[in-house]
Amino acid sequence: MCELLGMSANTPTDIRFSFSELMQRGGLVGVHCDGWGITFYDGKAERTFKEPDPCSHSLFAKLVSTYPLRSKSIVAHIRQANSGGLRLENTHPFTRHLWRKSWTYAHNGQLANHKKALPISDIMPVGTTDSEWAFCYLMEQLQNHYKKQTPSLVALKYIARKMRNIAKQGVFNAIMTDGKLTIAYCTTELHYITRRAPFSSALLKSLDWEVDFERETSPNDVVTVIATYPLTTNEVWNKMKSNECIVFREGEIIFRKIFK
Repeated sequence: MCELLGMSANTPTDIRFSFSELMQRGGLVGVHCDGWGITFYDGKAERTFKEPDPCSHSLFAKLVSTYPLRSKSIVAHIRQANSGGLRLENTHPFTRHLWRKSWTYAHNGQLANHKKALPISDIMPVGTTDSEWAFCYLMEQLQNHYKKQTPSLVALKYIARKMRNIAKQGVFNAIMTDGKLTIAYCTTELHYITRRAPFSSALLKSLDWEVDFERETSPNDVVTVIATYPLTTNEVWNKMKSNECIVFREGEIIFRKIFK
């Protein structure tokens, strides 16, 4: 299956350390060689880089892993295709605009009978993946339920209930953000770690790269990284439970629920 990476922070932070580990798994030490993508938020706007090619061999991905783009909200994905061809339109993350916001989403898993179980009629997918179809379902449900813009936490609590509907169709591990709040939903594998003072060092699993976050951060920084599997060897990551949903704001948990 695919792998996910997300970040929620209270100060603009670069993702080079974590993304470099994900990059290795995109065709070098992992089988996720069918595409990659990453979205950075900058205020209300977002910038996305993605290709339907292996991340580990991409000059474009290498640029992202070395250029210190800073953001408070980031979503990234490496793909092992099971639905939809190897084309750019099928490459995560996906973005849609609603209420003058950019919503970005990436998914890991397979969904059975998704077109019948998750009906859509207005917000339609560009590609042919079950993942993008599910994203369109979420956005259309949100648009139809709230006729005008609603507070982000209210909207994401509603999205959480709809994510539970999607999870009934198969494996649904997903990260979604509006640039301010980030929601993570897990059915099988999703982990997170929150780094705050006092900071320590971290060592990547696949690369000989250790970072002393005490030297790279300020005492008030709070940074949460979300990943399918832990990215470091010397830190304790939190494994989410099946059908658990967590909403993060500026690195802090502001809502969590385990659905039956």
